[in-house]
Amino acid sequence: MVLSTLITIVVFILILSVLVLVHELGHFFVAKKLKIKVEEFGFGLPPRALSFKRGETIYSINWLPIGGFCRLYGEDEAGSGSVKVKTSEAKIKDSHRAFFSRPAWQRAAVSVAGVVMNFLLAVVLISYLFSAVGVPVSGNKVVVADIVKNSPAAKAGLKINDVFVSIDKTKISGAEQLVSITKKHLGEPISVQLTRNGKAKTIDVTPRKIYPANEGPMGVSISQNYEVVKYPWYKAPFLGTWEALKESWLIASGLGVALYQLLFFGVAPKGVAGPVGIAQLTGQFVQIGPYAVMSFVSLLSLNLAILNILPFPALDGGRLFFIVLEVVFRRKVNQKFEAYAHAIGMAILLALIALITIHDLVRYFTGQPVLPQP
Repeated sequence: MVLSTLITIVVFILILSVLVLVHELGHFFVAKKLKIKVEEFGFGLPPRALSFKRGETIYSINWLPIGGFCRLYGEDEAGSGSVKVKTSEAKIKDSHRAFFSRPAWQRAAVSVAGVVMNFLLAVVLISYLFSAVGVPVSGNKVVVADIVKNSPAAKAGLKINDVFVSIDKTKISGAEQLVSITKKHLGEPISVQLTRNGKAKTIDVTPRKIYPANEGPMGVSISQNYEVVKYPWYKAPFLGTWEALKESWLIASGLGVALYQLLFFGVAPKGVAGPVGIAQLTGQFVQIGPYAVMSFVSLLSLNLAILNILPFPALDGGRLFFIVLEVVFRRKVNQKFEAYAHAIGMAILLALIALITIHDLVRYFTGQPVLPQP
C-alpha cells in the first residue's frame, strides 16, 4: 500500500512536470527563434537550488519539483510602451529585444507556443499508441454475452458466445440493428441465423411483447466485438492528429456546457478534478499499465492546452486576447489595466483551484469516485 502510494506520487509529479515543461519549452523555443531575450528557464518552481548561465539565459533547477517556467525580458511590461530599465548598459542595449517591444504577431506566436506544444505532445503520444499498441475498433459481429433464464432465447436454445449472422435473412452488422429488427417482430417467430463454434446454425425465436425493464424481448445481453488494429508508422501521425482534434473538441464542448450550467443554473460541473483528483486518477492508470498512463498524459495535455487558450486573464489566451485588442484598436492596452486584469485573473484561478482541491479532498475521504459513474 505504501509502495503503491509512493509510486503514484512520483508518477504524478513526473506527469505534471512533463506537461508544464513541454508547455514552457514552447514559449522558450519560439522566443529564442524570434531573438526575444529569455532571462531564465527553470525546472521546478523557486526557490532556486542550482543554476548556471549559458549565453544570456540562466538555466535553473528549483526546489519544488513541479513544472517549470520561462521568464522573458520585458514580459511584465507587455502592455506598456516602455520597460523600466535599470542603469545597466546591457539592459538599455537589449530593450529592443524585450517582449513588449516586439510586433504583435511575434508576441502572439510566443503566447500560443505553449498551447501548441501541449497539443503536439498529445499527438505524439496518441500516434505512438496507434502504431505500437493498436486501437480497439468496433467489429461487425454481435455476440451473445448473457442469457436470462426462462426467456425466449433460453427456451429456443441460444447459448453464450453465439454470434448473430442474420434475422430472417437480413444480415446483422451491429447491436442497434439487432435490437431494432427484434422490436419490429414482437410476438412473431423470427428465424435467427448464427454461428456457434464456427458452425452455422438456425434457431427460431419469438420475441415477447411484455418483458421486464432490465431485459430485452428475447432475454439476451449482447455485445459488439472489438478488434485491435495497429496502424503503420507513416499513417499514425495523421490519425493521431485527427484523434487529438476530436478529443480537443469534446473537451472544449464539455467545458462550454459546464460553464453554461454553472453561470445560468448554478449547477456545479461533475467530473472536474484538481491536483488531488488527478493524483487519484494517476494511481488508477498506473495500476493498469504504462500504455494507460501514456493515454492519460495525452488527455491531460489536451486539457491543459484547451484551458490555457481560453481568453481569461493570467492565461496564455488572456494575453493573446489583449494582443488582439491592440491590433483591432491600433493601440496598446493600458499597462496598469492589463496588469490588474492578470492579477485578478490569477487570484480567481487560485481560488478555483483551492475550491476544487477541497472538493477533491471531501470526495476522497468519503470514498466517492473521481469521475461520475454511468
